Formats: sequence, structure tokens, C-alpha cells
Amino acid sequence: MLTLLTIIGARPQMIKAAALSRAIEQKYADQVREIIVHTGQHYDANMSDIFFQELQIPTPQYNLHVGSGTHGKQTGQMLEKIEVILLEEKPDVVLVYGDTNSTIAGALAASKLHIKIAHVEAGLRSFNKKMPEEINRILTDHCADFLFVPAQNALQNLQNEGIEAGKITVCGDIMYDTSLHYAQIAEQQSRILPALQLQPKQYVLATIHRAENTDVPERLKNIVEALRQIAEKHRVVLPIHPRTRKYLQNYNINIEQHPNITLTDPVGYLDMVSLEKNALLILTDSGGVQKEAFFYDVPCVTLRDETEWTELVDLGWNTLASPTDTPTDTTKIVQTALHYIQNTPAKVASPYGKGNTAEIILETLVTRYI
Repeated sequence: MLTLLTIIGARPQMIKAAALSRAIEQKYADQVREIIVHTGQHYDANMSDIFFQELQIPTPQYNLHVGSGTHGKQTGQMLEKIEVILLEEKPDVVLVYGDTNSTIAGALAASKLHIKIAHVEAGLRSFNKKMPEEINRILTDHCADFLFVPAQNALQNLQNEGIEAGKITVCGDIMYDTSLHYAQIAEQQSRILPALQLQPKQYVLATIHRAENTDVPERLKNIVEALRQIAEKHRVVLPIHPRTRKYLQNYNINIEQHPNITLTDPVGYLDMVSLEKNALLILTDSGGVQKEAFFYDVPCVTLRDETEWTELVDLGWNTLASPTDTPTDTTKIVQTALHYIQNTPAKVASPYGKGNTAEIILETLVTRYI
């Protein structure tokens, strides 16, 4: 039997882990033993605990309770604690998702103990090494023994970096699995639209959480000003990340008084799916939300200088609108948003597989070890 130790710590990783755990339970229960380690990178109950409940993820056998901190402190604490678990459990493979500090800590701990590493969402590149996530992606890919690639662009990136072809599997996007599974459940169970008095396709959804936006006053002010201008014509809904709320207060940026902007606390996954599916447009700096917008046929404006999901830009469903420190960038955000509202892109085939990514990952690992 394959012993698979899965490391998660942030909301998107919990969503991806749900698909893998469900596939193990349904098809690989007699071949795979999964051990889940939750680093505690997201420690807010509304952003962590509720996802385990809603997504029916098995309770993690380990919770490291690392919490927030500087990159070095957070990653160092994870590395130390994960190493202890690996020495005790002796897994065949350590599986990590995405590009967070939990990802790189798990990869480094496993690498130094000569344990095989599987990286889900391998090959993504923003080509901006000022982003901590970019460093995490590159290092994890070059540590990994199994690189599970979501789309052709990511495959090309790995080939350009000289990664051995035998390590790479183009498997599709595991978030697509999850989105297909939970879309109907969200429609049946979520009550977020009536609770906020929203009508489908009558509002714009926004999310802001990345440090390059929240920690820079000019960028955050430009985003808020863009939301204010959009709200003159369309209702805006903003589930507000704790980090964003803190910096809005620190910079004395007032958004709560606008009559057509609705702020909410972080919402559960099913409520977020419902908000995304029914939005007229999404503005976000989240990598996961960019993809979910595409899965639900909602155009997206990405509030960043670059994106790792370049195929969405190529397909016309995503446009970059950088919130830098000049008024013209606010104007670009607003103009791009209004253009999308008036001109929905044509439907295209998904570049992210058929919704069976978790099965491909597990079949690849099981074939190797059993």
C-alpha cells in the first residue's frame, strides 16, 4: 500500500485536497493510505475550519498551528515540524500543492530526508521573482520527483528549465475536478445570495489579498477607487480578507460607506462558489479565483502585474489590469471591467482536462509504488 503524506495550509490547497481525498475514498481506499498534515498557515476559522466541514475533507492527523509570521519564520517552523512527522510516519511520497510556504516547507523537508515529492500544479510561472510564490514554485519543481502539470503552458515552462521528461505528467487541473463536483451542491445549499439580497448576474465580485496589493498604499487605494467607480453603475460585493481589512484601516481607506459596495467577512467555500457562479464579472488577485471564474463562464479582471494562468489571458477570459501608483491604472481597471460587462467572451473548451485529474495523479503514483 502506498503511504501518501499530503501537506496543506491555505484555502486553495484545502479545495484541491478535497478532490484527491474523495478519489482515494471512492477508488483507491485499498491501495492508498493518506496522511494529511495541516500546517495552520491559514488559522482563521472562517478561512480554514469551515472548508474541512463543507468539503468533507478527512480531519488532518496533524495540525502544526504555525499561523502567521514572516516568510522565514513561518517556513522555518513548518520545516522543523514537518521533518519530525516524516521521520515518524516514513511515507512513500510527500504530496504538496501550489506555491505557498507550506508547499516549499514540505518539499524541502522531504528532499533532505530523501523522500519522493509529488508537486500538484507544477510548471506555473509568473516570471516575477519578486513574488515569494514564484520562488516557491521554482524550487519545489526542481525538488520534485513527480510533477503534475495542469496545462500545456506549464509543461512548456518545465521543458524550458530542463526538467526530466519522465518526471512530468500533464494531468489537468485538480481545481476543475472540485469545481465540477461542488457547483451543484453550492446551488442547492448556499444561501449567500438571498442573505446579501443579490440577484444572479446583477453584481460584480471582488477579492483582494495578495501582499503586493494590500501592503502598498497606492495600489490598495487604486483598487478601492476602481471599485468605487464600478459601483456607480453596478453593485460590488467584496468578501474581505483579514489582511485586507487590516491594511484598509492602517491606511485610513474608507470603502464601507459606499452605498453600492457590500463588504462581508470571509465566506465558506460553497458560498464563494455561489458568488462566483452568479457574478456578472470578477475582479481578483487570486490565482484560484481566476480559474474558478473561467470554470463558471465569468470573465475576470486580474489585479496584478502578471499571472501564472497565461492561457486564460490568451483565451480572452482574463485581462491583467495592474493597480500601480498612477491614476491611469485605476482607469484601466474600470475600463476593462466595463468592457467585459458589455462584451462577454465566447465560450471555449477548457484547457484544464476533463475533471478527472485526481484519478490521474493517484493512478500515476500507485502504478509506481504498487
